[in-house]
Amino acid sequence: MQTVEAIIDRDGVVKLLKPIQLNSPRQALVTILDAPRDKEPRPYGLCAGEFVVPTDFDEALPEDILNAFEGE
Repeated sequence: MQTVEAIIDRDGVVKLLKPIQLNSPRQALVTILDAPRDKEPRPYGLCAGEFVVPTDFDEALPEDILNAFEGE
């Protein structure tokens, strides 16, 4: 299974944003998002100064929290 981004115009025509290659015909399931696609990407830094990423962000989780995620 692949996830492929596409745009659906007002007439219902689906246009893939990137070409894909398939070895044989495939069936597709289309999910239509409620929000229209933004015309331009959002600029970087919109939340600058609103929060700080902690210095230990990439460190391993404590054993008790890791166990909780693993259902132990």
